Amino acid sequence: MESTRRPRLTPEIADIRRAIRAVLADAGLGSSASPQASGSEPSAPGASVPGASAPDAETRGLVLVGLSGGPDSLALAAGTAFEAARAGLRAGAVIVDHALQPGSADVAAEAARQAAALGLDPVLVVRITVDHGENHRGSAADTDPAETYSGPEAAARTGRYAAFVRALADTGASHVLLGHTLDDQAETVLLGLARGSGPVSLHGMLRVSGAYLRPLLGIRRAQTVAACTDAGLTPWTDPHNAEQRFARVRVRDTVLPSLERELGPGVAEALARTADLLREDAAALDERAAELAGGSFEIVAGGIRVPVEVLAEQPAALRNRLIRLAAARTVLRAAGAGAGTVVMALPRGATLAVGRLVTDWHGQGPLDLPGVRVVRHDGWLVFTGPGLARHARPTEYAQSKGPSLPHGTPRH
Repeated sequence: MESTRRPRLTPEIADIRRAIRAVLADAGLGSSASPQASGSEPSAPGASVPGASAPDAETRGLVLVGLSGGPDSLALAAGTAFEAARAGLRAGAVIVDHALQPGSADVAAEAARQAAALGLDPVLVVRITVDHGENHRGSAADTDPAETYSGPEAAARTGRYAAFVRALADTGASHVLLGHTLDDQAETVLLGLARGSGPVSLHGMLRVSGAYLRPLLGIRRAQTVAACTDAGLTPWTDPHNAEQRFARVRVRDTVLPSLERELGPGVAEALARTADLLREDAAALDERAAELAGGSFEIVAGGIRVPVEVLAEQPAALRNRLIRLAAARTVLRAAGAGAGTVVMALPRGATLAVGRLVTDWHGQGPLDLPGVRVVRHDGWLVFTGPGLARHARPTEYAQSKGPSLPHGTPRH
């Protein structure tokens, strides 16, 4: 079904469309695809090939919009409906009903109605049961370890991303577009800074992260609200976005406005810009750490060993990355988990304790850390996993490919 809606082209609508067009190109999708963007992860299999002849409606690439009905995702849906067609792509929507509030099914149905009116097809509504009984931080469904939650938010996010994974598989879509904005990025960086989370949180969310695209990270929340008004769309207001029990809501409603009043305008943009700068530096360090690991890590029975000499030669930033990487790979090997498993990083204190086996060696004994044992022996640091079952699950450590990427956001 093609949309008959013809909104006037306001600056907000134009900015959102332009951002979507750019991220589709950066992900290698559609007729205007560009070479892989710097700092982006490879796009998912099935992406369109630049320069290929236009496929018919049944075979051209499909992308989905993660739609809650809120102003961010609704403005994204409208923009994607327009830009996907121009790029020779099909666009659909996946709506996740978390069943956490009375009337959630009606909210999902209205979001589906608006998606269909915009011309999105297919439109999937997926109702999930949110499991509050597990620690969902760093679950395999996560796509951006910087986007961390705790408590009910974590459980809802885990279920939501699992629904996205199923939607991709069921429809054959290559990507899901998500409605995180510049405001969300700024909140993420500020929360990470307050919690001492280090660069993993401070460099924020990626625009292109595997099968997930976040085109609105340069768009303000006020712009998405204005775009919905200009397009004649009626967004849903999530009551959870006003609940002060959530740290992110307090940051949004109190902390950031206070900073703007005291320090002047532009704080959100400055925080997002800081995330961009940190991401560039972290990407270079991660790449170098992976190169060093490839030339120095050796597989041994039950784990991995690393030459002390190699670790001693590195500046602290690289040495600590190598330690976290060795611990992560050891835990994943002990658990038999795949390389794509996303988990949490070795804590800072534990990383420094392992580092002292290199920089402050005076005959210390083995370190029994959650999920991994580290001992210095004959010029090697040996990482093994005998304590895995006793101390922790493998999801308590970083993914094996090294530090990747904020504190999650409410639904948009």
